Amino acid sequence: MLRTVAVSSCISVQGLFVRALSDGKIVVQVDDKTYVGLPVEPMRRAS
Repeated sequence: MLRTVAVSSCISVQGLFVRALSDGKIVVQVDDKTYVGLPVEPMRRAS
């Protein structure tokens, strides 16, 4: 499953979900690299 993480205030990375960490962060993989950050929640559509 693709997930997006905020690595810093201006940088986000989208990759394959690897695992969730106990501090609320998640790990995603892009090619041979892994990134750790806070998950980005999808925006809700206006109804």
